[in-house]
Amino acid sequence: MRFILLDRVLELESGKNITAVKAVSLAEEYLADHFPDFPVLPGVMMLEALVQTAATLVRVTNNFEQSMVILQEARNVKYKSFVKPGNLLTLKIEAKKIDNDSSTFKASAFVEDTPMIEARLKLKHYNLADNDRTLKKNDLQIIEAMKNNARLVGAIT
Repeated sequence: MRFILLDRVLELESGKNITAVKAVSLAEEYLADHFPDFPVLPGVMMLEALVQTAATLVRVTNNFEQSMVILQEARNVKYKSFVKPGNLLTLKIEAKKIDNDSSTFKASAFVEDTPMIEARLKLKHYNLADNDRTLKKNDLQIIEAMKNNARLVGAIT
């Protein structure tokens, strides 16, 4: 199962920063298993929401040139508090470096003004065809799907 943890982009400055939101709903499947009597967004999902937000900034900045934008390293991850159903998680990403094949970020998320998570992220970006030319068609399909997702959340028009 694939989780899309980015609901709306509020602000995006190509190559520099992005602010987005994730609305946490009690209807999300994983909440039933994660502390059933005290449902909270799992920490790994908060981290993944930050990664997806940073990946959106990379894709827009690099004009969707790479199909794969994946987490290479998460450092100094600090969880501050719980995110509960009904909360709106605001995701803030500040680019330190975005190159063609990698990027680094300072990432944080808040509910209102309360910090929930902080991290330093390093992402790796590439195309599947870089290692296997027969996968070029797959790259194009993934890139189109990522462009469509970016349009749906307001990252591009």
